[in-house]
Amino acid sequence: MTFETLSGPALHPLLPALAGLRIAVFRDWPYLYDGDGDYEQRYLRAYADAPGAAIVVARAGDRVVGAATCEPMEQAHAPVIACFRDAGLDPARTCYFGESVLLAPWRGRGAGVRFFQEREAHARRLGLGEAAFCAVLRDPADPRCPPGHVPLDAFWSNRGYQRRPGLVVRFDWKEVGAAAETSHDLVFWTRSL
Repeated sequence: MTFETLSGPALHPLLPALAGLRIAVFRDWPYLYDGDGDYEQRYLRAYADAPGAAIVVARAGDRVVGAATCEPMEQAHAPVIACFRDAGLDPARTCYFGESVLLAPWRGRGAGVRFFQEREAHARRLGLGEAAFCAVLRDPADPRCPPGHVPLDAFWSNRGYQRRPGLVVRFDWKEVGAAAETSHDLVFWTRSL
């Protein structure tokens, strides 16, 4: 795999591939997200158009197999900003890592570590002293959880991130097989850079 941190107009030609990647990866547990290509491209275009935002793109040859997003938290979705402000935290100091997606055949080869390294380096270049991301909260006894599923908590802890149980944001999305969107709680993990 090769990795490249891109921002601005350089991202526009990749939007269809990145949208398809998000739909494919988030369709699985724990997100079970029933994505829409047009929505995904609009969502990702916001990263391409926002000053300070970047996407780390992983390729195998010419194929995009993974991506990880980041942006100054002050540019993130309003619920993310509000969650931090309500907790007395300063979004102006924080780089928000929106998502990290990688196709299954490419997992376990160091891409996750590289995604964090590249986003943390980008945050430092922006002069931001904190990094944060959120992950969906699911009941481990949920019958939809695949056998042998290993949560990423240990991986994130090993990268220096701490789970912040009192820092929870809510987002709505349509799950696979559902007729309408439902609310989902996501817990934040943070790290000082």
